[in-house]
Amino acid sequence: MRAALAFANDLTTTGRLREVTRISCCLYGSLGATGLGHGTPDAILAGLAGFRPETCDPTDVRAAWSGLAEGATLTLVGDNSIPISKGDISFEPRTRLPGHPNALALSAWGGTDALPLLEQTYYSVGGGFIRRDGDPTEVSANVSQPMAYSSGDDGILSLCESQDLDIWDVVRSNEESIHGREKVDAGLDAIWKAMHGCVDAGLHAEGMLPGGLGVKRRACAIRQRLEKDDTVKDWGRDNAIEWLHAFALAVNEENASGGRVVTAPTNGAAGVIPAVGHYYLRFVPGADAAGIRRYLLTAAAIGSLVKTNASISGAEGGCQAEVGTACAMAAGALCAVLGGTPRQVENAAEIAMEHHLGLTCDPVGGLVQVPCIERNAIASSTAVSAARLALNGDGNHLVSLDTVIETMRQTGFDMMTKYKETSRGGLAVNVTVC
Repeated sequence: MRAALAFANDLTTTGRLREVTRISCCLYGSLGATGLGHGTPDAILAGLAGFRPETCDPTDVRAAWSGLAEGATLTLVGDNSIPISKGDISFEPRTRLPGHPNALALSAWGGTDALPLLEQTYYSVGGGFIRRDGDPTEVSANVSQPMAYSSGDDGILSLCESQDLDIWDVVRSNEESIHGREKVDAGLDAIWKAMHGCVDAGLHAEGMLPGGLGVKRRACAIRQRLEKDDTVKDWGRDNAIEWLHAFALAVNEENASGGRVVTAPTNGAAGVIPAVGHYYLRFVPGADAAGIRRYLLTAAAIGSLVKTNASISGAEGGCQAEVGTACAMAAGALCAVLGGTPRQVENAAEIAMEHHLGLTCDPVGGLVQVPCIERNAIASSTAVSAARLALNGDGNHLVSLDTVIETMRQTGFDMMTKYKETSRGGLAVNVTVC
C-alpha cells in the first residue's frame, strides 16, 4: 500500500497523474509467491487510490482487487479515474530481483504511448518499510542522535553503563531529539492503542478465516472460556499463559483476515509484542501506561539492532527473522518493565532469539495462517520464559545478543530459498490443500 501510494504521489508531483490511462504492477519473488495469500494486490489498489495503512478502514481494502468486476474503474489518489482489471497485476514468483526478494514494479501508461509515463521498482524490506530501487540502502535521519548505537555490547549497553541509564532511556533520548517528548509519547500511545484495538477485535470475532484452508478463529472461544473459569485451577492450568496465547491468536487472526495490525516487526509476527504487553498489564502488579511506553521503547531498541545487523524480513532470513525478532523484542521489553538491568534485558533478548535460529518461513497456501498464527502464540510464551530466565541471572552469559543476531544473519543467508516465504518448502508442500 505504501509503495503504491508513493508511486501515485510521484505521478502527482511530476504533473503526469491526469495523463494516466492504465497502471500495471508485477510482483516478484516472495511477493509473487505469497501475494495472493497476503492480500498484496488489494493493498496495491488501495494505495493507488490514496489509502494509508494507519488510517484506512480495512473493509475498504479487502477485495479491492479480488472483488473486481468487469468494467471496474479505479480513482487514483482521488483525482483520475482509470479502468482496472485483475490482469493489471501479474505474479512472477520465480524471478527474484537483486535488490530484495520482496519486490514490485509499477508502471503508468498514457493513451497509446508505447513507453510508460513512469516506472518504479520498490522493495518491501520488512516492518512496513519500503525502499525504491536506486535509493540508498540505508537512509539516516537529518537530526543527529545524541546516543546513536548500532550494536549491543559496545553500543547501547556501553551507553547505559557509562551514563547509568536504562535501555528505554537511550531510545527515548534519540527519539525526542527528532520529535520532542510530547510527540514521542503520543506516538507510543497511538501504537499501543492500535495494538489494543487489534487484540480486542480478535478476541470478539468468530467464524472461519478467508483463504480456503478452513482455519477457524479460536481466540474468541478461548476468551469466553477463560472469562467463565478464570478462577478455576485444574490439571495445573496456568490461565495467565492461556490468556497470553489468546492475545497472540487474536492479533494474528485479525492479520489473516485483513484487519489492521502493527508491524512489530512484521505483520506475520505482529502478535507477540501486543500479547506480551497485554500479559504485563493484566498479570503484573503495578503495571501501567507508563510501563507500556517503556516496554515499547525497549522493544524498539532490540528490533533496531536486528534490522541494522541482520534482517527482519522472512523473505530474506526465514521466520527466525520475523517471529524470532518479535520474540527477542518482547522478551527484552518484558524483562525491562519487570525491573531487569540492561544486561538482563540483553540476555532475555538473546535467549529468545537463540531458540528461534533456523526457523523457516513456509506458509501453507501462501497464507499467513498455518503455521504463522500458532507460531506467534508459542513465541509469546517463549518471550515470557526468556524474560523470567534472564531475571534469575545477573546478566552475564556466554552468547551475546550481537553474536546471536550475526548467527541469525548467517543462517538466513545459508537457508535455501524455498524455506524463505515462497511456500515452496516445508509445511507448505507437505500439507495437502484441497
